[in-house]
Amino acid sequence: MKRRMRKVTALVLSVGMMLSMTITSGAVTIDEAQKKADELQSQKSAAQAEKDTLAEKLNSIIDQMNKTQEELSAKETEISTAEEELVQAKVDEDDQYNSMKKRIKFMYEGGNTQFLEILMSSSNIGDLLNKAEYVSKLSSYDRDMLVAFQETVKVVEEKEAKLKEEYEKLNTLQTSLVSQQTEAQTLISSKEAQIAEIQNQITDNANLLADLKAKAEAAKRLQEEQAAAAAAAAAAKKNNSGSSSNGSSSSRPASSGNVVSGSGYFTHPCPGMTYQSSYFGEVRSFDSRPHKGNDYAAPTGTPTYAAAAGTVITAGWSNSAGNWVVISHGNGLVTKYMHHSSICVSAGQRVAKGQQIGYVGSTGYSTGAHLHFQVELNGTPVNPNNYM
Repeated sequence: MKRRMRKVTALVLSVGMMLSMTITSGAVTIDEAQKKADELQSQKSAAQAEKDTLAEKLNSIIDQMNKTQEELSAKETEISTAEEELVQAKVDEDDQYNSMKKRIKFMYEGGNTQFLEILMSSSNIGDLLNKAEYVSKLSSYDRDMLVAFQETVKVVEEKEAKLKEEYEKLNTLQTSLVSQQTEAQTLISSKEAQIAEIQNQITDNANLLADLKAKAEAAKRLQEEQAAAAAAAAAAKKNNSGSSSNGSSSSRPASSGNVVSGSGYFTHPCPGMTYQSSYFGEVRSFDSRPHKGNDYAAPTGTPTYAAAAGTVITAGWSNSAGNWVVISHGNGLVTKYMHHSSICVSAGQRVAKGQQIGYVGSTGYSTGAHLHFQVELNGTPVNPNNYM
């Protein structure tokens, strides 16, 4: 009997110990699971907060890029208008200057040689205007012409200074847009995992961000092209002391001889073209405004030529036209040649019909290598084909 009681007591104690161990073990498992759940919840909350912050920051950058792009577009429009006004002022200046030279020639042929001597001894137009003895000999009519010319020269100088300021503002906006795009790209690259998780939140911004990125890259390209054009102009100016009187410089690519084709008043400005890619008056899918000239698609480096004899009014950089040349042919007739890879004439230079002025490129607002050829009569674009 005692032996049986000892067995029962031992069995009860064993069961009690096992039950105690089971309860303890179960309690630990629950605590660990709860602790793990709390940790995961905390991590999830932190990740969600970081994602919300990232989305908010990215949206803020995109909003700022939108604002910058609007300012940039407005500034580009202002610059385009300012460039057109400057070109017209230079055309007026050239016409008035040529009229004054004809007047002086008339006086010389009439027996007054002093005027020709003064003209030939002047190093530039500024020197001519400052010669007191010339002014004192002028008739009332000639003095009026001189005053009008001086005012035109002043307008040209003021417009050039204003255009320079506008380009500085444009460069600032372009740099800002590029910087903002870089910030956004850095943010995206460093948080790719988070962005993948919050893609639904930024889907609406994805296309907009890609468009702004493309515009930022385009702004960067324009800055690089402008810097290259400025460097080429500086090199040409540095070498001008050894250049010929027609303004050509040894720093420019060698140009070919005159090329004249057809029987019209204008020769074709790009006879080496592959095909005509756009026509005067055409409304294209990316621009609701009628096209102001003809586009001649050609490989980069294809020579371009002056359509007729005249004076080079502008030869340099334009944000929209890239490397461009503007030639005044007198009587309000002007031709414009845009998007060159490089230019081989200088402002103020006299060019002959068919004389090379540059090489086809895709600088400025251009989607491929071509020459944009534009003809204007008294400041209004006209169909180039009417003159060819």
